Amino acid sequence: MTNADPSGPATGPASATGPAKAPLELIAASLRRERARTGLSLTEVARRAGIAKSTLSQLESGTGNPSLETLWAICAALDAPFSRLLDPPRPHIQVIRAGEGPTVSAVQADYQATLLAACPPGVRRDIYRILAEPGHARASEPHGPGVLEHVVISVGRALVGAASDPAELGPGDYICYQGDVPHVFEALEPQTRAVLLSEHP
Repeated sequence: MTNADPSGPATGPASATGPAKAPLELIAASLRRERARTGLSLTEVARRAGIAKSTLSQLESGTGNPSLETLWAICAALDAPFSRLLDPPRPHIQVIRAGEGPTVSAVQADYQATLLAACPPGVRRDIYRILAEPGHARASEPHGPGVLEHVVISVGRALVGAASDPAELGPGDYICYQGDVPHVFEALEPQTRAVLLSEHP
C-alpha cells in the first residue's frame, strides 16, 4: 500500500476559530465497512494500529474526535487508503434509456447496434432471458464479490437494481448495477420480458 502522508491535518475544513472536527459519522461507517472487509476483530485492528481497543470501538460508534495520526495508523492496519475514510467507494450503477448510447447502422439492412457495456478483460458473463409477472418481486441476496448485473427490458416495465434504490425501466432501457449487494427485479406489467447478463470477475 502506498499512502503518502498528507501535508497537514485534513480531517475537516480549517476555520478561524480552530481545527474543525472530523466528520465522525462518515468515518465511523467507513471504519466499520473496512474492518468487515478484512474480517479482522476490533482487538486485532487495535493491536496492529497501536491504539487501545476502546479507542477503536469509540471511533466505530461515531464518538470522540480522532487525530490524523490515529486515523492514519488504523488505515495502515486495515491496508486501506486514507482517502477511503472520507470518500468511500460509490456503488456502480448505470442506466441507459431506450434511444441512448453509441449506435452504428448497417448499410444493407434496416439494422442498428447500440453498445451498452463492453466486457472487461478477465471476466466471464452468463446471459438469461427473464419472464416476470407483477405481484411478487424477485429479491436476490448478494452474489460473490465483484459481480455486476446488466439488464435490458424487452417488453413491459419493471423496478430493477440495488434493493435500496431500484430504477423503473421500460422497453429498451438498460441498467448496470452491483450484484454483490441485495438487488431486486419487480415486474410492473404482465408478461414483462428482459435479458439479464451476469458478469463474474
